[in-house]
Amino acid sequence: MAAINDKSASSKSFIINHMNADHQKSLAMYLRVYCDVAAGDAKSARLEDITLSDLLISAKGTRYSVPLDPPMKTFSDTRPRVVAMHKECLQRLGLSDIVIKEYRAPRGLEAVNFGMVVATLLVFSRGSNFLPGSFFYESVGLGRFPAFAQFCYSVQAIPLVLLLGIHAMEAVLLSVNRLKRHGVPFLSGVWFAWIASIIIEGVFTFKRFDRMVKEEEEKREHKK
Repeated sequence: MAAINDKSASSKSFIINHMNADHQKSLAMYLRVYCDVAAGDAKSARLEDITLSDLLISAKGTRYSVPLDPPMKTFSDTRPRVVAMHKECLQRLGLSDIVIKEYRAPRGLEAVNFGMVVATLLVFSRGSNFLPGSFFYESVGLGRFPAFAQFCYSVQAIPLVLLLGIHAMEAVLLSVNRLKRHGVPFLSGVWFAWIASIIIEGVFTFKRFDRMVKEEEEKREHKK
């Protein structure tokens, strides 16, 4: 009996140390999903103890009991149980195991599109750009196309409002459906870089971000 108790104590110690060292984010998610702890408070989650029927997790000076339902039969059941809980938490929180930690600038045709949009925004930022005497008017020779110049002057604000309005809505979708889901911290430098990019180039940002996610998924598959 003493040998069995020693083995159980050893298993518990290993599980606690392993979870705190390598799966702290999972512990935080357990608190958010199963104990309704706010994300900011759950960040400091640490596993204090484990029994066959619950996990005792502390965060910001408060201890929480996360029930294991049904209870485990032995501590050897811990890994599949916490993995299943991790997956359930990801689903309920709308998160992904794939974390994007950097911003990737546009390249190739995407860079060309980026430059064209920036140029369009600059040109249509002022109606005076389409009037005789302005630097843009004279440098591109708009004097040869007075009707076109007059048309651009009359609608100057419309392309600007439409472009920025549509891209602003896309920025909200990117933030909620991509950045948050893939672990990009809100208002971080990486978050601002992606948001600024989509404000300018629009849908191309989604495609580039999704490619990065796919690359990370492929890397994970190769490691298996």
